[in-house]
Amino acid sequence: MLQAAIDLQRRAVGQLVHLTDALEEITFRAPTGSGKTYMMADMMNRILARDRDVVFLVSTLSKGDLATQNYDKFAEYNDKGLFSRLRPYLISSDIAGEERLFVPTDFNVYLLPRDLYKKRGRLMQGAMEGFLSNLTSHATFNGLGKRVYLIKDECHIATNNLDNLSTKYFSKVYNFSATPNLKRGQHTDVEITNADAVAAKLIKDIELEEGADATVNHAINKFQEVKTQYRNMLHINPCLIIQISNKDKADAELHEIFASLNKAEHADLKWMLIVNNDKECDTNDNVKTKKLAVRKWKDYAKDNTSTVDVIIFKMVITEGWDIPRACMLYQMRDSKSKQLDEQVMGRVRRNPRLLDFATLSDEAQQLAMTAWIWGIVPDRVKKSICVKARQDNRTFAGEIKIKGTRLKPLERKPSFNIADFLEQQPEASTSPGIFKLFADYNKATPDIRQMCDAYATDYARWYQFVVNIRAIEKAQA
Repeated sequence: MLQAAIDLQRRAVGQLVHLTDALEEITFRAPTGSGKTYMMADMMNRILARDRDVVFLVSTLSKGDLATQNYDKFAEYNDKGLFSRLRPYLISSDIAGEERLFVPTDFNVYLLPRDLYKKRGRLMQGAMEGFLSNLTSHATFNGLGKRVYLIKDECHIATNNLDNLSTKYFSKVYNFSATPNLKRGQHTDVEITNADAVAAKLIKDIELEEGADATVNHAINKFQEVKTQYRNMLHINPCLIIQISNKDKADAELHEIFASLNKAEHADLKWMLIVNNDKECDTNDNVKTKKLAVRKWKDYAKDNTSTVDVIIFKMVITEGWDIPRACMLYQMRDSKSKQLDEQVMGRVRRNPRLLDFATLSDEAQQLAMTAWIWGIVPDRVKKSICVKARQDNRTFAGEIKIKGTRLKPLERKPSFNIADFLEQQPEASTSPGIFKLFADYNKATPDIRQMCDAYATDYARWYQFVVNIRAIEKAQA
């Protein structure tokens, strides 16, 4: 992984840990593919290093087996010695008969699939409250005297039942998502922007394909071109994912898709159709996929060597399904939701060679850092993810270009001296709080933050810089 990516993640985690001392609820926004699970583990490990009386409860989506996925990741980090203080436990309802569900109290990170804690569920029959009470009660009452910090992974999805326990059992609440829900008061405190993540090579840039040729047939043709490039330069089998609508439009859309896939020139492509009902799933990969249980199809499709070229889906991979080899999205479904659109687009934005990116040639790096998207992308989403529209038929090799003008960093302008500039600024009439300053710093562009880091040899200089950060940005415009 590039040092810029490591620094970006560490800075975000440092801010989360810092804010833990001051805020009861903290919202962290970072795009899909930027390493939220890794940063979550790092944050918990740092907090546990200084306070052994903290226990984390991580609420995750039930769909996509996200809780199991996160548990496996945390266990893997622990095994590798990365975050050795984490002792994870996956809460499950897999018990026999009428036996009462029991959750042990000798771990410090608990993974909870959100839908396990619901009405008439075994956890709501006293098991969860009993578990939390044992953790938080004082030793006088035979409790452990712990403080429970709740982490809502993919916090834009409601957790109403857990929210009812917040004031009684949870000392802190952390909201993690690429798309926090403002209607639920999830105002961003710490953020990794799309621009930050792309600059650090954590996620791909987007080429938005528009115009008369933006058909599913064009997308499949484009995939055939890129597939050879991916195999030769990245040694990965890439993937095109196609999102279809619900029943009222799905049949017509599937007819259009298969009209293209069934052409002679695409006879070599292997496709997989995954919907919520396992009986509706299908594939033409008779050698590998069809021999697996449907519940294992997604696991197989994630692998970089998977032979599945095209995945057709409805809503089953909006969250919780990491598939870095996916580099193209053809979106037929109009979700009418910015959150859903961003979550779906996040499926094709992961860097497939993140850990060894520096070893790639320039051309291979450019390929690895590009995602192609066709279909319904509202203007409000285009703005948030900084896409670049493409309306021609050029092939990849040597043709992908960054559109727009990159401003020179101010410190490189011969006429600009940051110390002189700050000296000329009027003194602030009021003193902003430290958390407001941190928020302003975090929202600044990477160039501005780099200049701040270079200038701020102590807190006084950092304060002077950040108080005037908007004036500095205007000077760059």
